[in-house]
Amino acid sequence: MSKQKVAFIGLGVMGYPMAGHLSKAGHQTTVYNRTTAKAEQWCKDYQGDFAVTPKEAAEGADFVFICVGNDADLRSVVYGNEGVLAGIKDDAILVDHTTASADVAREIADKARVSCLDAPVSGGQAGAENGLLTVMVGGDQAAFDTAKPVILSYARAVELLGSTGAGQLTKMVNQICIAGLLQGLSEGLNFAQRSGLDGAKVVEVISKGAAGSWQMENRGLTMLKDEFEFGFAVDWMRKDLGICLEESKKNGAALPVASVINDYYGEIQEMGGGRWDTSSLLRRLTR
Repeated sequence: MSKQKVAFIGLGVMGYPMAGHLSKAGHQTTVYNRTTAKAEQWCKDYQGDFAVTPKEAAEGADFVFICVGNDADLRSVVYGNEGVLAGIKDDAILVDHTTASADVAREIADKARVSCLDAPVSGGQAGAENGLLTVMVGGDQAAFDTAKPVILSYARAVELLGSTGAGQLTKMVNQICIAGLLQGLSEGLNFAQRSGLDGAKVVEVISKGAAGSWQMENRGLTMLKDEFEFGFAVDWMRKDLGICLEESKKNGAALPVASVINDYYGEIQEMGGGRWDTSSLLRRLTR
């Protein structure tokens, strides 16, 4: 794979290591973060430069990657005199890893003069740190084929799901499924505890059968230990489920379980758990 000049906008818990993998893969990497101190620290941890605006980061880059919080954050770094679109060159590819709405993905693609890919990720902070993310992509086939080798710097699976917006819609499916799995796992573990069973042994046994899942394998034991100070935050899951519920109003999909679990996460926030891992649904049942 030839080495590219790349920009990475947004150095949160996901973006920081993702940009690091690009640097370690040999790409000439320039980062931008709203908090400059974090960009400066990234430059100490990895080889690369930082820019003081998204426009400056994007100038001359072959690929501009973005990973910020939500639709509003995305618009704030893309548009305006100091935004990505003010600096990006005509033959560059814009790859957005933000979990956002399909609407904003289409909006940006319509306004941009460059090829755009909406490419939300799954795998959490650990996946980003280990370079093992799954990337769900919407956009043009040619742009995808060009960007895929670079994205594989921090991913183990990258798939084009359709035209612009398809990546975001697939991420919505992902979050809907995770929410249901975590609620079922929480209810099952609570049932086991109240029945006097050894929860760890229960998880060991049933994880090998039809009830097994990534959530059970990676969160079952920590849930039993009442440990939630890590992982994908409830605040972000609530944001994601809100996007799913809004989209369902447009496509007519029934999301009764996702709607209820979104409310449950609201209760977790009221308990002070906005930054707890999403597996903290169990705490609703044990309080």
